[in-house]
Formats: sequence, structure tokens, C-alpha cells
Amino acid sequence: MLPDEEEFSFADHSHRRFNPLTRSWVLCSPHRAKRPWLGQVEVTASEERPAYDPTCFLCPGNQRATGAQNDCYASTYVFPNDYAAVHTEQPACSAESLALVAGENASSDLFRVESTRGQCSVVCFSPRHDLTLPELSLNEICQIIRTWKSVYADLSANPDIAYIQLFENKGLAMGCSNPHPHGQVWALSSVPSEPAKEIESLKAYRQTHISTNPSACMLCAYVRAEEDNTAAGEQSSRIVLQNESFMALVPFWATWPFETMIVAKHHVESIASLCEPRIADLAEILQGLTCRYDNLFQCSFPYSMGLHQAPTATHPDAACCHLHMHFYPPLLRSATVRKFLVGFEMMAEPQRDLTAEQAASRLRAQSPVHYKT
Repeated sequence: MLPDEEEFSFADHSHRRFNPLTRSWVLCSPHRAKRPWLGQVEVTASEERPAYDPTCFLCPGNQRATGAQNDCYASTYVFPNDYAAVHTEQPACSAESLALVAGENASSDLFRVESTRGQCSVVCFSPRHDLTLPELSLNEICQIIRTWKSVYADLSANPDIAYIQLFENKGLAMGCSNPHPHGQVWALSSVPSEPAKEIESLKAYRQTHISTNPSACMLCAYVRAEEDNTAAGEQSSRIVLQNESFMALVPFWATWPFETMIVAKHHVESIASLCEPRIADLAEILQGLTCRYDNLFQCSFPYSMGLHQAPTATHPDAACCHLHMHFYPPLLRSATVRKFLVGFEMMAEPQRDLTAEQAASRLRAQSPVHYKT
């Protein structure tokens, strides 16, 4: 049979998938997953850590590298990042300053710069040095979400802050410099590129559908479509788990092998709008998803995770925004084989060897109980 006469298979044939949030494409080549791996093999870090490490800069009561001392905290703990990426006070970048690096006759179309201000904080998830997010109790994860909510609300009240990014880098493979369970908050005077692209797409979707639905939302529609698709047959489902308030799924346009997204099932602009029952629901999804990650390769699964929502509670486009969380894990085939975005991915567009449906099926098959329990 000629190739053109074959029936197309998403599990076997190359295709591109469109990401409506960032208006970009990803190339899917599922047949490449069968090739032998002779590339780099990661060294897995030892998972044996003490509950308290006297040399850890994040453990309760310890002194940090700058000399500041942590409180003897017993729950979540927030403190200013000693090595912040942005600062509250700094001068504006003048034309004279730009000329020093770009040249006296530099075109403003080619050389653009703006001074950026802000503040950065560290959020310790637990006083326990030896635990990670999936190993915490539901009550402890609820407290983390309440802390995120409080931090977001406080920073939203600051007129100098235009955007608040809550995120976690977990594991050496993601550049985490300290194994103590923690995340970060970067609050900036401008909206960064990735969330700005998403907001523009969400706004455009609403404008396109406003005549039939004034409150139209792309992610609300996407959640409904994924539910309908799963109801039609699990074989093509991308949903990993869900409850009344949130859905965890491998997005149709995922780039990383086991990339997932947690999406609010009702239109929620930001974490500030979550009531206690929905905080509990989000904690359940976070615990269930991260446990499945760890169980997949029987290791402490690395990832970068971040919340995307309204930049601040008072942002002019807040009503178009929809609370969701991205998980970008690098592991590909095992605890020691990771995905690299190189070559074609850097020069052309992202590419993956595992379809979103295959990844979701493997994650669904994992136990919701942590393998170390």
C-alpha cells in the first residue's frame, strides 16, 4: 500500500499540534520513541536525607549564606530571596546608558531596553528537609496554597507590581540549588513574555466568541472539550485525574514528554478567588499528580512548575485570565534519561517522541500512593 493510502495514525505518524495559548506549534514524531538510546545518562541523586540538616540554608533556625537567620518555623515559611533577580530600587535606563552598550546611533527598533524592578521571595513548603511536595499531607499542601494566596494578595496591593510568578524548580536536573522543599515568588514591574503571550491569546479568544458568549474563555472551553473526549473513550483521553474543581491533564499540544497542566474547571481568574473547599481540591490534585510522577520511574521526579493566572488581582485583563499550572518535567524514558531541547528544537520548533495520549495513559496507570510510603 502506498504511504498516501495508509490510514493516518496519531501513534505512528509525524504530525504538528497547535498550542492556542502561545500560538505556536510542536512537532510530534511518535515512531522515534522506538530508537535505541545511546545518549547521556543522568546520575540520580541519593534520596536519603535527614529531616533536619544543620548545613541547609533553608532549614528552621539555620543561618543563611548572607548571615540572615531563619525563624524556627513549623509550617510554610516565606522570606526575601537573598540573591534576588530583581530589586525594588534601581535607576531607570537612560538613552545615555543605552548608547554606552548599543552605540550612539543605535536604532530604537533594534536596541530596546527597559529597567525592571521588583522583589523575589522564597517559600519553604515544610520545615522537613527530607520531604518533597508529593510526600506532604493534604493539610500541609493546603497550607502551601494558602501561603501562595496570601503572597499573591499582598503583592497585588502594591502599585509597583505588574506581575506575580509563583513557581517551583524540583531536582538537580532542573537546576535546583537546594533539596529542601521550596518554591519561589518573583514579582515584577512588567508582565514577562510567556504569560503575556497567553493573556493575548485568551483575550483574542474572548473577542472572537464575545457575540455568542460575553464571558467566553479558551480554557473553560478546553476543559469541557477534554471531558467530552474522555466520555467518548479513554483510549484518546489526555486527562490524568480530576475532581470537582480541578483537572490535571497532558495538554494536546504538550512539548515535554510528561508535561502536564492543572486547570480550574470553573472560571477562576487567580488563586485569590479560591475558597477553602477549592483549596482542598487543588491540594488533592497536586498530591495525586506529583505522586504519579514519582511512581512513574520510582524516583523523586524533577520538574519546573509554575502558576499562570491574572498577573495581579487588579490587572486590566484579569477577567480574561484563567487559573492554571504548568508542569515541565525533563525525564524521557527513565530516571536517568532526560529530554533535551536541542538541534531542531532550538533552530526550528519544539519536538516530542511521545504523544500526549500515550503520556497521559502512562501517568493514569500509576498509583496515587507514593512509592516510598
